[in-house]
Amino acid sequence: MIHENWQERETIKRVKCIHTNAAKYIVNRALTEGKIYDVKNETEEFYFIVDNSGKVSGFYKDYFQEA
Repeated sequence: MIHENWQERETIKRVKCIHTNAAKYIVNRALTEGKIYDVKNETEEFYFIVDNSGKVSGFYKDYFQEA
């Protein structure tokens, strides 16, 4: 189960948050525009990053650009 050790996993890349304008969800509490985040896992639609709370969370890729 990959989610049990995400915090200790190696960072696969870094991405920069380019906006926090979400249609359905409130993401500006977990992300900061302009900040660079460590990607711990990636799917076709999501990045799983260490967010502002220090936990790994999944976000749509359209909030980010590769750093």
